[in-house]
Amino acid sequence: MSVDVRTITESEFTDWLRALATGFLRPPVVREDEAAERLPHMGLPRIRGAFDAGRCVATYRSFAQELTVPGGAKVPASAVSNVTVSPTHRRRGLLSRMMDADLAAAKERGDVLSTLIAAEYPIYGRYGFGPAASITEWEIDVPRAGLDARWAGPGDGGRIDLVDGAEVRKLGPELHERFRATQHGAIDRDERWWQLGTGQVVLSFQPWTEPFYAVYRSARGEVEGLLVYQADEKWGDGKQPLNTATVRDMIAVSPAAERALWHFVCAVDWITTVRSGYRASDDLLPHLLPDPRAARIVTQADFLWVRLLDVVRALEARTYAVPGSLVLEVHDAAGQAGGRFRLDASADGAVCAPSAESPDLTLDVRELGSLYLGEESAVRLVALGRVTEESAGAAAVADALFRTSRRPWCPDIF
Repeated sequence: MSVDVRTITESEFTDWLRALATGFLRPPVVREDEAAERLPHMGLPRIRGAFDAGRCVATYRSFAQELTVPGGAKVPASAVSNVTVSPTHRRRGLLSRMMDADLAAAKERGDVLSTLIAAEYPIYGRYGFGPAASITEWEIDVPRAGLDARWAGPGDGGRIDLVDGAEVRKLGPELHERFRATQHGAIDRDERWWQLGTGQVVLSFQPWTEPFYAVYRSARGEVEGLLVYQADEKWGDGKQPLNTATVRDMIAVSPAAERALWHFVCAVDWITTVRSGYRASDDLLPHLLPDPRAARIVTQADFLWVRLLDVVRALEARTYAVPGSLVLEVHDAAGQAGGRFRLDASADGAVCAPSAESPDLTLDVRELGSLYLGEESAVRLVALGRVTEESAGAAAVADALFRTSRRPWCPDIF
C-alpha cells in the first residue's frame, strides 16, 4: 500500500503528535488534553503528515515568521518545524514530498524565504537550505572572571530591577521590537511566545519553573535590556555554594545594558558558574569580563538555516557594506529560485533582476542562503569547492558586499 502524504485533519492530530514524539525519541503517548491544548495554536492547514494504512509515520509543519535581514528590513518567511520520519519509514522520500509541497506553497503565498533549525546537519542542504547564523554558548567560571565581588549596580547611572512575569509581558514586546530592528537573524515573537515564556500560559505536558527576570533601565529610565535566568541548588562538601545560573534569555539594545546584565548575573550571591545560553558567535560576553578566559566555550554550532524562495526580493531587501555589482548563477534543483541574476548595490539601495550577462559566481541556492545574512564567506566557499568563481576576484567582491560587521544571530528556537 502506498504512503499518503498530505495535510492532516483535526481528527488525525493526536496520531500526528504521537508520530512526532516517536521521531524525537520521546515516549509515544499523547493525552487527549495535550492534543486539545496544542491544536488551536499549531495552524492546522500547514500541518502535513504521511500515513501508511491509516497510521501517521512522518510529520511536518510550517508557520508564518518574520526574519530581520542586514539593514533592519523584516522579510516574510515560512518557518519549518516538527519534522520527523518514523524509523520504520526512512529512505522512502516522505520528507521530500512534504518539503516540496510546503516550499511550493510558501512561494505561492509570496514568502521570500524559508527558515529552520536543523536537528541534524546532513539533511537540509539537499532541499536548498544553508546554515546562515551560528550560535556559541559559554560557561563562565565566576570566581576566575576578575569581577568585583562587591559589585552593587551599574556605574553609568542606570539601574537593574527584578520584575515579575506580568511586568515582562508589558515591557518585553516593545523591547524585543527595538532589538530585532537592529539584529539581523532575529525573528518575531508573538503574544503567545510571551505568555508561554512568562508562565501566564502553562501547558499540562510541560512542567513550568518560574525563572528570575531582571531589566536594565538607563539613566533616562528607558528599558534597554532584559535578562531571564534560573539557578540550581548545589553545595560542596565544605558547605560552600557551587550554584549555576543558566540564562534562558538576554536581549539588549545598548552596550551599557548588555554589560550591566552580564555583570549582574555574575554577581548574584552563591553563583559560581554562569551558562550563557545560545549567543551570537561574536558575542561581547567574554570581553566584558576582566579575564575573558573565564568564559569557556561549551557549544559552537550552526543554528538558523535559510532557503531563498525569491532571489530578487531577498537580495533587494537587505543592505550591503559597499557599492558593487555581481552576476550570480543560482542553481536550484527544486526549481523554486534558480536563474541568473545581476545585483547592483549602492548607498541608495540594491537592485536585483534576471540577467543574460556572463556570471561572476556560480553557486547552489543553499550557498546563497549561507551568504545571505553575512555569516559565511564566498572566498571560503570557493576554497571548499562549493562556489565557482567565474570572474577573477568575484568572491572577494561578494564578501565585501555580503559580509556584515557583526555576525547574524537568532536567539529563538522554533
